Amino acid sequence: MKCPFCSFTDSKVVDSRSTDDSTSIRRRRECLSCKKRYTTYEKIEDIPVLVIKNDSTREHFDKQKIITGLIRACQKRPVSRNDIEEIANSIERKISNEMSSEISSKEIGNMVMERLKDLDEVSYVRFASVYREFKDINTFIDEIESLKKN
Repeated sequence: MKCPFCSFTDSKVVDSRSTDDSTSIRRRRECLSCKKRYTTYEKIEDIPVLVIKNDSTREHFDKQKIITGLIRACQKRPVSRNDIEEIANSIERKISNEMSSEISSKEIGNMVMERLKDLDEVSYVRFASVYREFKDINTFIDEIESLKKN
């Protein structure tokens, strides 16, 4: 590690501890040349996940898009911002834990609908109507009937 004070390349680690959020390690280092101390952070590099869209284009996964869609679907419903963020966070964790570098937008949409179905059925139908591109009232009726059965 290059010293920020004298540019010497050797240092020793004096202290090492995990950060509060446990996503990185904070290290106190001491330069072996000038003896000054400085702090470095070590973090695991995130593997970018690409979303395969319906038209086969790819873009980086963006949790904010899930949140925006959920806010729209849950508008004027008894669903808190915390509920929305928890859904988005759990989906992001699930995608990260699967260690795949690509996921289809269809899979993400299905995950959102699965979580919404348990949280608020009206929000679920709203989201499904946009996501599945309902063409007419019969599609709404079919979706509501399938909800009633379950």
